[in-house]
Amino acid sequence: MSHRRTRRQARAAALSPSRRHYPRAAAFVLAIAVIGSIAYALWEVNHHNTGSPAAPEAAVQPANLPAVAGQPKANFQRLKGRWLRPDGGYILEVANVLDSGVMEVSYFNPRPIRVSRSEASWDGAQMTVFIELRDTNYPGCTYRLLYLPASDQLAGIYYQAAIQQQFEVVFVRMK
Repeated sequence: MSHRRTRRQARAAALSPSRRHYPRAAAFVLAIAVIGSIAYALWEVNHHNTGSPAAPEAAVQPANLPAVAGQPKANFQRLKGRWLRPDGGYILEVANVLDSGVMEVSYFNPRPIRVSRSEASWDGAQMTVFIELRDTNYPGCTYRLLYLPASDQLAGIYYQAAIQQQFEVVFVRMK
């Protein structure tokens, strides 16, 4: 019978609370390490792409965009048409623009993305375009663009709200 007691004691020792908590503690430490690694990776990506995230309402004037001076204020009809963002295949379709600046715009990636606000305006002699997207994966993303008549392009800043980063972008007119 002493042989049976030894087996029971061995099983009880194997299932003791200190041994049962080892897998939980290891899983907890592993989870903390994974979360820390993900947080660090996101921080690195954020700081290496833009230096630091800027507010979406910041003034838009990329360094490589020339200022257009001395042009008379014309109507916004030059904005009508289909515009392609070559770096990703995104399409901006301007169906109509009223003289008040209210725009009728569609945005595709390649499926339609909801445009919550779109307007054209003048900033001095520069024709500007503001577009706000509100859809799945587009929680308030914005475009702040300038119309460049010499090259017939829209160029400016895309603010990706989900990751709080800005990117310089260009749209070319589709023929």
